[in-house]
Amino acid sequence: MSQRLDQAESAFAAARPRLFGIAYRMTGSVADAEDLVQEVWLRWQLAGRASVLNPEAYLATAITRLAINESQTARARRETYVGPWLPEPVDTAADPQLGAERGAVLELAVLMLLEKLTPTERAAYVLREAFDYPYREIAEIVRTSEVAARQLVSRARRHLADQRRVPVGRAEQRRLLEAFVAAAQAGDLAGLEELFAQDVVSYSDSNGAVRAAGRPLSGAAALAKIFAAWAPGFWAGAEVDYVEANGESAVRLRKDDNTCALITVTVSEEGIDQVLWLVNPEKLAAFR
Repeated sequence: MSQRLDQAESAFAAARPRLFGIAYRMTGSVADAEDLVQEVWLRWQLAGRASVLNPEAYLATAITRLAINESQTARARRETYVGPWLPEPVDTAADPQLGAERGAVLELAVLMLLEKLTPTERAAYVLREAFDYPYREIAEIVRTSEVAARQLVSRARRHLADQRRVPVGRAEQRRLLEAFVAAAQAGDLAGLEELFAQDVVSYSDSNGAVRAAGRPLSGAAALAKIFAAWAPGFWAGAEVDYVEANGESAVRLRKDDNTCALITVTVSEEGIDQVLWLVNPEKLAAFR
């Protein structure tokens, strides 16, 4: 009995990083992903494991189906969220395994777009693009045919391609982030506007916990004026350092030894397309 339990624990431990990776990409929430992993562990302990020929496939199926259900209920919960909702960032420098397999489905901008897919489309896309599952296995996991699984992934790819400009490399994203921070700290109106794409959008996630814009703000000229006006108060007394969030560069702000904000930008050849401000204290745990 003890040996079988040890084997079950070993199989789960080996699969756990992937299980968390699937759940996080499906929910955009570290807490929700950890809850789902814990639920799968409880189910795995109670399962008839002797009949399970492939533990990894069994566990991946369980976490994905739970995540599909969680995605449906999470959308209802977010109807009461105060202001824009952004995915909770993860520190991929501290946990490189999270982004090691295929990190493209980890960027905050991509996770935001995945929110607009149906839960089943999102699951199929995550399994294919992040973990390279064969369509046959995806079909089994999401309970559909192989042809339908291909269609789910294809629709998701088209949606992301339609909604997102071709991103630049990480070095250019870091360069423009640094330039943005310097211009924002200085209140440099012209410098900010020059960095932005004309249709740039700013999202501030606070859930009402701190003062922040209650809706997305857009437009290069308008945002440059707003950010320049914020400069004296927002940046004053803040300790600024660069971190890695979801595989890309971000800025962490600390005041009085407390992390108060995480800021990052999405960049294309047209400049900065999005500025993401995470100021909800509940979403900054990984960067404290």
